[in-house]
Amino acid sequence: MNKIIVYEHPDFKGLRKEFASDVSDLSKVSFDNCISSLKVIGNPWVAYTDANFAGEPTAYEEGEYASVYYNDDISSLELVREDLNNPQITLYEDENYQGRRLVLNTETNLHYGTFNDTVSSHKVQKGAWVLYQHSDRGGYIQVARAGRDVPKYEWFDNRLTHVHPLKAGKATIKAEVEWDKKKERAKSVIIESITVVNNGSEYQIFTTDVNREYSGSVTESFKFSDSTQIGFGTKLEVPLFGFNIGQSFNASNTFTVEKGKSTTTTKTKSIRVSLPARIPPHTKLTVNVVRKEVIVMVPVKLTSTTGFLSEVEYGEYVCECGDSINTEFKEEKIQPRTG
Repeated sequence: MNKIIVYEHPDFKGLRKEFASDVSDLSKVSFDNCISSLKVIGNPWVAYTDANFAGEPTAYEEGEYASVYYNDDISSLELVREDLNNPQITLYEDENYQGRRLVLNTETNLHYGTFNDTVSSHKVQKGAWVLYQHSDRGGYIQVARAGRDVPKYEWFDNRLTHVHPLKAGKATIKAEVEWDKKKERAKSVIIESITVVNNGSEYQIFTTDVNREYSGSVTESFKFSDSTQIGFGTKLEVPLFGFNIGQSFNASNTFTVEKGKSTTTTKTKSIRVSLPARIPPHTKLTVNVVRKEVIVMVPVKLTSTTGFLSEVEYGEYVCECGDSINTEFKEEKIQPRTG
């Protein structure tokens, strides 16, 4: 989502408007010359002092701005739609792309080199750039865009000192669990076995505890691919609606993942198992307490969107469920003892 929220007063107060596409004339939406603060989500925006994207520009990257440079003097807004990855600009010493040239890929203070106050034209190969009159992003600016070459600077001629490539907003990631490609492994494990023998001719009261408690667990984890492009600290929600294993386990609706941190959670609960209270005569009774252990592995499609670009990669959601516990009874008749 790329949008800008503009406010009538500083510190995000007063009337507000929200836009997701260019606004060539703010007077047509009754918000001309009144913007004093703003918030940007996603790709940067350029604000202009005149309608139709003319006048003095200012660029705003993703973030919150409690005040703006041209307070109460913004008349149009333009969303930056260029691919902002791997930016490149070529600066030329003379008009019409002549003379010495300097190719830049990162923010640069020309004051520390031989190109300070000497640039007269430029070409942008990729991205969008802000050109500043003074060091440390100071003074008047120009916004340089891919496909909008400038063969001749007017007032800005021989005044360029600082160059900054605009950055895209934080990536948004959509996770889609591909349940149709689920893989599952299951096994049963005897965690306790209790044997009692009744040699008598009458039913015998079961003298061992009638109830036992056992601990079962559900462990969820997420694995990113080895070649993941998702950066550290990125959070995403893996939707798990409707996922279940048997009747005893229901996963949470979502599983939160943060790149660079542990992505494993374990839930433990006590499970009470009832054992029979009486044993038939001449019977050997074996009670096995059985835990069903299930491991489910599901690929997760991750669509990462930055600005207007989307990339797809895959991760894997893994759930290890061991909270399905039940009892199995086995009765074996034995020969009565003789005197």
